[in-house]
Amino acid sequence: MHADMPTPYEKGNHNQTTTWSECIAFYEELARRFPHVLRFEQIGLSDGGIPVHAGVVSADGVHDRSQIKAEGRTVFFNNNGIHPGEPEGVDACMAIVRDLCFDPARLAALGKTVLLFVPLYNVDGALNRADTSRVNQDGPEQFGFRGNSRHLDLNRDFIKCDTYNAQLFNQLLTSWDPDVMVDTHTSNGADYPYTMTLIHTQADKLGYGLGPFLRETMLPHIYKEMDAKGWPTCPYVNPVQDTPDDGIAEFLEVPRFSTGFAALHHVIGFMPETHMLKPFKDRYDSMRALLDVTMDFTIRYGEQIKQLRADAKQQAANATDWTVNWKMDESNPSTFRFKGYAAQRSASLLGNYQRLSYDRSQPWEKDIAYYNSFVPAATVRAPKGYIVPQAWREAIERLQWNGVEMARFDEAQTVEAQYYHIASVTSRSNAYEGHMYHDDVQLEARTASFTVQPGDYFIPLKQANARYAVETLEPQGHDSFFRWGFFNSVLEKKEAYSDYVFEDLALEMLETEPELKAKFEAWKTANPALLSDQDAVLGFIFAHGKRHAEPEWRRYPVLSVF
Repeated sequence: MHADMPTPYEKGNHNQTTTWSECIAFYEELARRFPHVLRFEQIGLSDGGIPVHAGVVSADGVHDRSQIKAEGRTVFFNNNGIHPGEPEGVDACMAIVRDLCFDPARLAALGKTVLLFVPLYNVDGALNRADTSRVNQDGPEQFGFRGNSRHLDLNRDFIKCDTYNAQLFNQLLTSWDPDVMVDTHTSNGADYPYTMTLIHTQADKLGYGLGPFLRETMLPHIYKEMDAKGWPTCPYVNPVQDTPDDGIAEFLEVPRFSTGFAALHHVIGFMPETHMLKPFKDRYDSMRALLDVTMDFTIRYGEQIKQLRADAKQQAANATDWTVNWKMDESNPSTFRFKGYAAQRSASLLGNYQRLSYDRSQPWEKDIAYYNSFVPAATVRAPKGYIVPQAWREAIERLQWNGVEMARFDEAQTVEAQYYHIASVTSRSNAYEGHMYHDDVQLEARTASFTVQPGDYFIPLKQANARYAVETLEPQGHDSFFRWGFFNSVLEKKEAYSDYVFEDLALEMLETEPELKAKFEAWKTANPALLSDQDAVLGFIFAHGKRHAEPEWRRYPVLSVF
């Protein structure tokens, strides 16, 4: 702690976190005193109209993004307060930036690396302070709320971008293109001795040279250094059954989450999760240590990381196929030496069931199964590019926010292209972050001729941002635009019929369309009970006949050009 500018956390009883106004005023004062070190500015507004800020720390006074990128400098990015009820990263970042300002030796250690940070991302939730929303958490005394002013979780919004915050973040990360990102959190879950657990970009999914580097070099270093600092760290505790005893699974952080979103840009991402049941002071201290260790590693290995990222972008631009969906390899677990507490079952005092508890007087240490290998679940052949009709502007603007290169057609032309027929969709029965998310998507790939209109977009995949385009535009991608409902209108047939009129027409269609007749006979054999349901019978004929077909119905409008 520097006596001249202690943070609100340091001035308190170590069970208090800064308010939004205190946080912003602190950085503004630092920037006023140390303009050569810190540039701090507003980058936009939240949905609730609250300013969102970002800061840049440089050892030699260079804060201009274009110059930093032109010089090929390493960029370490720290995002905080995405869940304001998990605030230790907010307070730790304040102390780190203050120390860089006041400590010349620490500042010099940055070298040419710059620190990019968002001090408090979910500003709406930060202003919604109370002491009740975090049911299982030990401190601080007051804290913010997970949802923003639209009651959305910003760590589920990176692809769909329903919030202004996510739109800002998409553009911030894309424009700065950081090499390593740390997004700070606190975890719910099992009880165990560790204060710090760590989610990282899944190495198989990150791929190319970056995945092996993360798994074989960076993670072992982080675990070793955290242990040396007195904060033994383990992978995020995601039990495959009820307790860690039976093994834990690596978290598959799909693109809706910050680390999964970062992977679309070939950024190594970390989501440190301190343990909710540990005192806030311990959570703060371990988070400060994690940020220091990760930033120091990034400074030391920056040139290697940048080269690996450049190689990954080039390889992605030349990929012949893409994995757009991953699954855990249950047959190939590794092991992790884990420290835990004895799990116990006892009769509940509330109902007629057995409840789980952990006995801290019975610690244990043993090797447990660690499922950290993931294999492809859905792979697609890489097209030369995609055609996105200009009507689908929600998809287009998100592609633009993420730096995806695209060109508009100058004139109408006919193209041969592959398209997907949506064979079936299974959606959630309840809203998930404001959408009826599509959990299961079954596709049929077909080919046809299409007329492309002037102003429609062509997106070549021979580009650095190919990965973002592929994983959002391929419907089977974990967090594709289709899964989030951006194309739901194509699932709706627009015209209908009157049964007393269509009854006679249906007979005529069966006589004149042999393919329809064959499909109908097969349907009757497979569904004898439905023959007494007029809506089912006529509906099948109406949907499968050619005379009144609607080509746009269940046709995914994004085309693949090979």
